[in-house]
Amino acid sequence: MKGLTITFENHVIHYHKLGNGPKALLAFHGFGLTGESFEPMAIALADEYTVYSFDLFFHGKSHWGDINKPLKKKYWGDLIDHFTKEHDIDNFSILAFSLGGKFALATLEQHPKRVDEMIMLAPDGIQTQIWYNLATYPVAFQTYFRSMIVKPGRFFNILDLIKRMGLLDKGISKFAASQMNTIKKRRRVYYSWVVFKNLTFDMHTIARHINENTIEFTMYLGAFDKIITENGMQKLTSLLKKQKTHVLDCGHNNLIEHTAAFLDQNC
Repeated sequence: MKGLTITFENHVIHYHKLGNGPKALLAFHGFGLTGESFEPMAIALADEYTVYSFDLFFHGKSHWGDINKPLKKKYWGDLIDHFTKEHDIDNFSILAFSLGGKFALATLEQHPKRVDEMIMLAPDGIQTQIWYNLATYPVAFQTYFRSMIVKPGRFFNILDLIKRMGLLDKGISKFAASQMNTIKKRRRVYYSWVVFKNLTFDMHTIARHINENTIEFTMYLGAFDKIITENGMQKLTSLLKKQKTHVLDCGHNNLIEHTAAFLDQNC
């Protein structure tokens, strides 16, 4: 998978290009991953698509130039416009997993007439996930969470309390802990909260864009996924005139590989 970069103002996007298909597919990965995580999907789709798989900001080799400046949806739309012009791309399709769902929805919202297809793997942005929205809380609370970068005991004490109260699934607790076990990871968690906090969406607006532009929409979910559930995704899928949902025999973290295998068997 070839790694490339493109600069937009003082921000750098690192991305990976794979496949030589006639259609362009913009791909946005999940939290804690990089654009390389989509390689199994890119291989499965290589004949149909040329895949441009981005490292999201605070992941891989991409760089957000101002950590105190939140990313606005309009700005993301301008960045995508810049990227597609550089690559002579008019219409495109979108692939997203988990956190990448927020970037997929922002791309759709800013460029609805240019999107041909959406392939969504347990996407965030449809059902609100509390750990991505803590940065919208009062400043004092933000400061407390920022302190966890250097004082992680505070986070693990809260996590343990919630777990003992029976309010948090064991699998989700384990995932959250794994994303906070080094200072680099804790910085990524905090600044993702802060910088991505404006990536919120109204599902009726999203559905209208998909329906009015007859965008092909396919959802892949894990049957054992405790983070993104089929019930939560109905906040969008129930509003769509036409969509396909596939529930695969896996959890959240291995959904990309299972989706790639599903496509190999059914395409």
